[in-house]
Amino acid sequence: MKRALNMVKIEPFEKYPRRYDKWFVGHRFAYESELRAIKELLPIGMGIEIGVGTGRFAKPLGIDIGLEPSREMSKIARKRGINVISGVAEKIPFKDSTFDFELMVTTLCFLDNVEEAFREVYRTLRVGGYFINGFVDRESFLGRIYEKNREINPFYKFANFYSVDEVVFELKGVGFKNFKYNQTIFHGLSDIKKVEPVKPGYGEGSFIVVRAEK
Repeated sequence: MKRALNMVKIEPFEKYPRRYDKWFVGHRFAYESELRAIKELLPIGMGIEIGVGTGRFAKPLGIDIGLEPSREMSKIARKRGINVISGVAEKIPFKDSTFDFELMVTTLCFLDNVEEAFREVYRTLRVGGYFINGFVDRESFLGRIYEKNREINPFYKFANFYSVDEVVFELKGVGFKNFKYNQTIFHGLSDIKKVEPVKPGYGEGSFIVVRAEK
């Protein structure tokens, strides 16, 4: 059942990889705002993006390695110079304590099992390493819109959105500590005409970045 569900979630990304990738062109200021919010909390060192997609975040953030289950998305990411490994977050194909940091961006809502994925991230991080997770807060303005309209959105139809408190609860449950937060996207996507500010904390912005330490 888990494998079947995973394939259902991946299917839209196999069918419409370029439609996904063009979102970042059509929403350039929102995209740049998210990049800034992540970059402020991104450490130096050897990193990987889990759910690298088409490489839209890994490439400008200087991350060379990505994990991705969609073959079509991986093709685009490889063209951007990312070394893409086929796999899922619940079973990361690397040894214990491999990375200085691991990044997820809007991958959280597509996980089959959040606890398993977070345990795998924890396992493959070095002691003192960081997990940076960027996602749309379910309790935010944009999160409520995504929830309401997900049946008509091929990418979010089978997504599960989470609140910041739920994410932190799961992170603490596998051993993460020392949390830092950034937030951005304070308007509806169609109303964003310039790069949005990045503020510490959460509760105002729709896009949240949580950094946790192993």
